[in-house]
Amino acid sequence: MSQGPTLVRTTCSSGGRFGPGARAGQVGMSSPGGLLDPVYPRTHSALMKVAQMVTLLIAFICVRSSWQWTFYSAYSYFEVVTICNLIMILAFYLVHLFRLYRVLTCINWPLSELLHYLIGTLLLLIASIVAASRSFIHSGLIAGAVFGFVATFLCMASIWMFYKISCVTQSTDATV
Repeated sequence: MSQGPTLVRTTCSSGGRFGPGARAGQVGMSSPGGLLDPVYPRTHSALMKVAQMVTLLIAFICVRSSWQWTFYSAYSYFEVVTICNLIMILAFYLVHLFRLYRVLTCINWPLSELLHYLIGTLLLLIASIVAASRSFIHSGLIAGAVFGFVATFLCMASIWMFYKISCVTQSTDATV
């Protein structure tokens, strides 16, 4: 005898909390509080992401609003790198804030975030060096380059925190 339709869960879940077949007693709904994670915005990782987004936005605005572009391609590259980093950091912030990592289990979120920070930080460092070397005496361009370096430092700090939390904790647990 059949008890009715059943829910088959796979490793790549598309149902999640609000998906098809979601019931009050379903496995995987152990976290109360709805869609948003109320604790995440107060964590060090979230505050670091907000600081990175603010500095990247300021760097972009400084370079974009400066009308004394002497080398157009260098500053276009700087703008593209800062905006792409800003969008990706915002995406990872929203993934953690809305707990999308629980729904989209197909993606290795820690690895993708680490790769983003490694590649994005390297590109941001290169863009900041190029912008600083081409800025001469224009204050808006110098300010953009300085905020680019600050954002690079914050991204390096995020890489260090990520490494310290993920790798050092795992190696300590393995020896115990």
